[in-house]
Amino acid sequence: MSTLLQISLYKTPISNSFSINHSILRLTRRFRGKSFNVHASSNELDTKTVAEEGDGGGEYPESIGVTNKSSIGATSSGPAIEKDLKKVVQKTAATFAPRASTASKNPAVPGTTLYTVFEVQAYASMLLGGALSFNLLFPSNEPDIWRLMGMWSIWMFTIPSLRARDCSKNEKEALNYLFLIVPLLNVIIPFFLKSFALVWSADTVAFFTMYAWKLGWLQKSD
Repeated sequence: MSTLLQISLYKTPISNSFSINHSILRLTRRFRGKSFNVHASSNELDTKTVAEEGDGGGEYPESIGVTNKSSIGATSSGPAIEKDLKKVVQKTAATFAPRASTASKNPAVPGTTLYTVFEVQAYASMLLGGALSFNLLFPSNEPDIWRLMGMWSIWMFTIPSLRARDCSKNEKEALNYLFLIVPLLNVIIPFFLKSFALVWSADTVAFFTMYAWKLGWLQKSD
């Protein structure tokens, strides 16, 4: 009886050892090709274990994707803002301007007499407004209606005359911007310097600067 009991006691650890060895082999096959990184900090109580693939590059595609999405969003925000600004300017100018140039049903097309009349009228009113603003015509020592009309001549006559033509899309955008910028200059500048000539000069600079930007006068041709 004692002999049988001893044999049974000795057989149990042997069988258990074989079962443990089989389980170890299964775990080894399961986690083959994976590595474990243990991150520990003295200020934290928890210890994090991260299982990674053998090449260690599992997380890189996600980070690259996030970076690309953010860069695309940043680059697309600029054109979106500019597009919205163009819509607001175009709608405002079309609502309050005397007449907007259109692509159809406009007899003032390039090459016609009406087109030339509007163009000559626009630049003639600009020159006449400059002469009035500089007190060369109807000179006076006091501010009067003539100098005031000269200061506003670009906004009242030049821009509406040019917008009445059948102009290109870029020129129409330039005139739409000028229709809103010129009144701001005429109202803001007198708060600092009360000069009719200075206001007319600022309007003229803004006029040709906007044309140079929208029509690409300063761009080098290939």
